[in-house]
Amino acid sequence: MIKVKRQTDPELAALVDEELNRQEHNIEMIASESTAPLAAKTWSFKYAASQEFHDIMAQVIVNAKCLAEELQKYGFRIVSGGTDNHLLVVDLRSKGLTGKTMQNALDAVGITVNKNMIPFDPEKPGVTSGIRIGLTAVSQRGLKEPEIREIAAIINQVAEAPEDEANLKACKAKAEALIAKFPLYPAGSFDD
Repeated sequence: MIKVKRQTDPELAALVDEELNRQEHNIEMIASESTAPLAAKTWSFKYAASQEFHDIMAQVIVNAKCLAEELQKYGFRIVSGGTDNHLLVVDLRSKGLTGKTMQNALDAVGITVNKNMIPFDPEKPGVTSGIRIGLTAVSQRGLKEPEIREIAAIINQVAEAPEDEANLKACKAKAEALIAKFPLYPAGSFDD
């Protein structure tokens, strides 16, 4: 603690008071800024404990397993034979494709995946022999098994001709029609 007698050194006392006021103001700003992450965490933990969140996460697993099964029917190999979580890694070698080619083609039609290395991948990391697909986002939007089967069919159609612009355009129209049924912000989301 700093003690300055105002009568002895009024200039120093004024400087100390000024600095203390500045620091006090900064502390108030820091405290108010740190409440936003705290509020976000509080909301997230509350939501994670809800039945709604539990139901969505259960559907994510159902959708991932459904997509794995459907892609296998189309001749894709799923690394590890299936999935027990929200992700699946697809080996594209049976289709004669690389992860890079498939990622770019699916991106062109509006389906987001990532090129991904597979065990003992003969391709370079920038090319890969696989793709990784996550199902959380589509599950949160409300898609269920019938729609996941449609997505699998679109992925297969893209794989049949990933560089054919007419094919990609047709696949994009199908993907857009499907996702339009599940808007990111349903009507009334922002009504007070």
